Order: sequence, then structure tokens, then C-alpha cells
Amino acid sequence: MSAHYAKSDGITLVGGGALDVATLDRALTKAPWLVAADGGADAALALGRRPDLVIGDFDSLSEAARAALGPERLHRVATQDDTDFDKALGAIDAPFILAVGFTGGRLDHTLAAMNTLVRNAHRRVIVDTGADLCLVLPPQMSLAVPPHSRISLFPMGPVRCASQGLVWDTTGLDFNPAGKIGTSNAASGGPVTLGCDRPAMLLLVPVDQFDALFTALDAAPLWQADARAQ
Repeated sequence: MSAHYAKSDGITLVGGGALDVATLDRALTKAPWLVAADGGADAALALGRRPDLVIGDFDSLSEAARAALGPERLHRVATQDDTDFDKALGAIDAPFILAVGFTGGRLDHTLAAMNTLVRNAHRRVIVDTGADLCLVLPPQMSLAVPPHSRISLFPMGPVRCASQGLVWDTTGLDFNPAGKIGTSNAASGGPVTLGCDRPAMLLLVPVDQFDALFTALDAAPLWQADARAQ
């Protein structure tokens, strides 16, 4: 699918999961265009925000939201073999996308969102859970955070991740979701430098490192579109 909605700056994408006004407003300060994935429109409207566009098969979009938004804001994608997150990402394009409301509530929805991140590793897609910022680690990244800041790494497939500036060095370790993982690591002081051999590692940092993460992403390379996690 070609992009139905493209912007030259960031897009906030809202889903129908757990969401509060602080998380939504934090995203909109960085990514001012608001798109909803299906029932995420109801979540946005409940917090006083009107999406510019709603994308999905509309199986979870309320009649009240349809009426409030009007048909010109609705972009229907009828496929049933992908999630609302997938449908929305397939129809939008921006330098980065801040996704909110895709975690919390049902665990299967949260896991599906992580799967979507890995399958879109060639794009800058960041999930804000309200407590953490989560994204696929780029091939290389240097992150300037205060000492003791939590840096969690979770593999979505076999992957190696060299590091400098962590309390527990990860260089040379074989990570695997069914084996070694890297949650609850921390910055030891100075910049944290990370480098992965494939797009299969999730990076999670606290939301208080919002600005530091985006500064790091601006300088980080992207994965190639044909890169594979496995």
C-alpha cells in the first residue's frame, strides 16, 4: 500500500489501548499530526483530541466517533490478516512515528505491537507506553543519558549487541528471546554506545529520556528495508 497520509515531520499514531492525556500530549509536542488506528479514534476523542485521519477496518470504531469525525477523515483498510497498527503504518509516512495506546490492557495486543515494530525496523517507529519508550535499536546509536539511567534490551530473535557505557557490558553476548536477555541494565556514566548485527533488539528507556532518545535517533542510521530480524 502506498502512503495515504504523508508528512514532513512527525506523526502521532494512537491505538485503542491504555492511554492518558500526559502520554498523548508528550507525543504531540514532538509529532504534531494525529492519526488514529481504528478504535484509537475513540481514545483520542475521549481525551479531547480530534484525529486528522482514522485508518482501519473499523471493527472497533464506535458510531459516535464516526459521526464526530465524518467520512472525509476515515480511510478504510479491509484486510483481516494484519493488526490495526500494521494497517495504519502501511498508510502513513513520516520521518518518525510516535505510537501511543498500543500497550497496556490486553497482553496479546502489546506483544503484537512489538512484532509490528520489528517488521518495520527500517522506519523510525517509537512506542510510548506511558512509562517507557520502546523501539528497534538502530545499527548504531550513541545515547547521552545520566549515570544510572535504565537501559533495557530485549531480543526479538537471535542478535548480538556490542556496547560501551553500560554497567554490564553486552559485547560478545548471544541474545535470544528464549535465552539471554538484557533488561534492567544501566548507564555507567558518559554516552551509551550500542551496535547491533541485525534488527532484532528492542531498546527500552524511561520516558524522562524522551529528548535524549530523539537526539540520538537523529544521528543514528536506519536499517535497510530488506533487513531481517531472523
